[in-house]
Amino acid sequence: MRVEKIKLDNEDDSVYLEAYVADKIQGFTRKAILILPGGGYSQICADREGEPIAHAFIPLGYNAFVLHYSVDGAHPFPKQLMQVAKAIKHIKDNCEEYGIFADKVFAVGFSAGGHLAASAGILWNLPEIYDNLSMPYGYNKPTGIMLIYPVISAKYHAVSFKNLLCKDEPTQEQLETVSLDRYVNKDSTPAFIFHTTTDKVVSVRNSLSIADAYTNAGIQYELHIYPDAPHGVALANEITECGKEKWNNAAMAEWVRMAAFWADNIPK
Repeated sequence: MRVEKIKLDNEDDSVYLEAYVADKIQGFTRKAILILPGGGYSQICADREGEPIAHAFIPLGYNAFVLHYSVDGAHPFPKQLMQVAKAIKHIKDNCEEYGIFADKVFAVGFSAGGHLAASAGILWNLPEIYDNLSMPYGYNKPTGIMLIYPVISAKYHAVSFKNLLCKDEPTQEQLETVSLDRYVNKDSTPAFIFHTTTDKVVSVRNSLSIADAYTNAGIQYELHIYPDAPHGVALANEITECGKEKWNNAAMAEWVRMAAFWADNIPK
């Protein structure tokens, strides 16, 4: 396996991809997973929600790419979404080199990264993206999105949105522009959703609200709600436990395998 760093912004060294590319096996082509760690749009939690996630997906037939996107008030939304689009474009443009299917590029996001992954699947057709990137319409749309304890709506979690919008006191109208349950429609990307009922940082209502929006739009999704674990379980195993007993749960640790199975069986 090779690991490499790909710079995505010539003017900002903090924005880059970490590529985890398995050695090629004759006759086998991999899928791609773009990983978007959380951190409340104030930091990138790549130690638990970056590299460990990449290593978990590689045995399941993926090459993995961890995106370090703009945080901590560096740029307001939709700059982060443009960075995701640029990352997907890079992955697809280099699909032969990476040994992946260009039409099987998924995005997984955690917490605020879940908001960004959902944005990639719901707001992929935002005009600002195509004003800034030269690519075919829809080229940046992921095949599917995996939303892991995601931030979705300002009704249930506004803290991350203050960082995202670079405003200490955003207006209700501004908060609604980044509340994604309002924008789900027939063109949205299928979703795999994971949350826990006792998440005190990002309420499970975020996942329930996006699932409800998907139901109303008639878009395929899979939803898993677990009964008892705090926010930020990551892999939910000993690798990302970090001394917190409830971050290690054998049942919840199955989410990676289940997400990969879901991705393999999205209806055409």
